[in-house]
Amino acid sequence: MSKSLNSIKPESSEPLLNVDDIEVVYDQSILAVKRVSLTVPSGSIVALLGANGAGKSTTLKAISQLIFAENGQIHRGKIEYQGESILGKNPSDIVKKGLVQVLEGRHCFTHLTVDENLRTGGFISHHSGAKLSTALEKVYQYFPRLAEKKQTLAGYLSGGEQQMLAIGRALMTEPKLVLLDEPSMGLAPKISYEIFELIKSLSEEQGVSFLVAEQNIRLALGYTNYAYVIESGEVKVSGQTQVLYETGQIQKAYLGEIA
Repeated sequence: MSKSLNSIKPESSEPLLNVDDIEVVYDQSILAVKRVSLTVPSGSIVALLGANGAGKSTTLKAISQLIFAENGQIHRGKIEYQGESILGKNPSDIVKKGLVQVLEGRHCFTHLTVDENLRTGGFISHHSGAKLSTALEKVYQYFPRLAEKKQTLAGYLSGGEQQMLAIGRALMTEPKLVLLDEPSMGLAPKISYEIFELIKSLSEEQGVSFLVAEQNIRLALGYTNYAYVIESGEVKVSGQTQVLYETGQIQKAYLGEIA
């Protein structure tokens, strides 16, 4: 029998990811994130919740070090993955260590087929031919819909299929931690639940950890262990997702009422 998702608390085990008091500034003048701290332990699903523009995407990009590609700077704080600082590291080197981000908006290579898109995820791990085939087969087992469209150009996929493809490409890197940015955005509820069911399975069966930036409260309640609620670039409250919901803290964040 699987353990209850909401029974895991980040402090209960050595964190896979530790973010301590970071501050992010864009264009040397725009303060986007201030004093954000969070942890993600191995095998957990942690939510980063908040309204649009709260700072969720910026926080994820700071962790993956993609923030520098958008003229952003981390002015203070620490980001440690597997006990080591990753501040200033090349994003591709971080991916090789098992931390990968799936960006908001999916960002598939529309001119490549489904199979070609997935293979690009395997190249960074320098898979042999046999190992690459095994990794591909696993992804197709996770996403049977993609298996049916191996030779279809990604640009012709539906939004839900493109999200599956983006996650599948991330899984080809054999990650230990996946940063997911708004995975349910623009998707039908049925597809969103399919994706979160996969996330749950990967966490429970493969030990993959997830930090999920999400606006959908119902999905967060059903599938995340622990939540950090961010508003105006600051983490205002954190705790067990169900408890935060029952006390109204999550709802207040979306209405901008957390003191």
